[in-house]
Amino acid sequence: MRQSRIAACVSSLLLSAVCTLTGTTAAQAAPEAAATGYVAIGDSYSSGVGAGGYFANSGDCLRSSRAYPALWAASHRRSSFSFIACNGARTGDVMDHQLGPLGARTGLVSVTVGGSDSGFGHVMTTCVLRGSAACLSAVSEARTYMDSTLPHDLDRLYTAIRRKAPAARVVVLGYPHLYKVHGTCTGGLADASRSALNNAVDHLDTVIAKRVADHGFTFADVRGAFRDHEICTSSPWVRSVSLLAPVESYHPTSLGQSRGYLPVFTRSA
Repeated sequence: MRQSRIAACVSSLLLSAVCTLTGTTAAQAAPEAAATGYVAIGDSYSSGVGAGGYFANSGDCLRSSRAYPALWAASHRRSSFSFIACNGARTGDVMDHQLGPLGARTGLVSVTVGGSDSGFGHVMTTCVLRGSAACLSAVSEARTYMDSTLPHDLDRLYTAIRRKAPAARVVVLGYPHLYKVHGTCTGGLADASRSALNNAVDHLDTVIAKRVADHGFTFADVRGAFRDHEICTSSPWVRSVSLLAPVESYHPTSLGQSRGYLPVFTRSA
């Protein structure tokens, strides 16, 4: 009888130990299993400037319900969705103000950044108002910045993203060409300026793609998706100069977000 009670106690202790170990293992695995949150960070091309339908609570960030992050989140089940991208954001702004939602449970991050750092707003203003010579000079200055300063800033940002979201798939999207050279436009910028701007976009995308690859992230190239939908085509997905809403100038339309950015991001996510 005493041996039976001892055996029962041993069995009970073993069962308790197994349960304890199983519970510990499950608890340790839980954060990885729960890494399904989606965080969308970056600049105006991710916030959806130009697409309309801006959320009232997004203020000057102009986050749009028609932007690719909102469209993707609406059709994909995720444990959480944080839409933080903001108009005009540079790499430093993303570092300082947009990484808060990232964590161990973040499974997906999307980002566009680098255009504002490189001064594309200034470049476009110069090209529109001051003619071809000034435009080409501004483009040259932007390219110098892309080579000298932007890579380091991108490295700092990408390192911070990985540190804060170690389990996340990070998709960095590029920028489309703005113009169809020799397209349907009868006025506006000279073709030399349009070509220089497109070449600057190519250079920016190349710089970004190199840093993305070095950090083990995924680069999503949208230039092909926008082909034949640039400014100076019959169905542009990029806005030209807008006098009624200047901030929307040279940004994707709602179709640029839904048919340009969204399919490319979906294939990469």
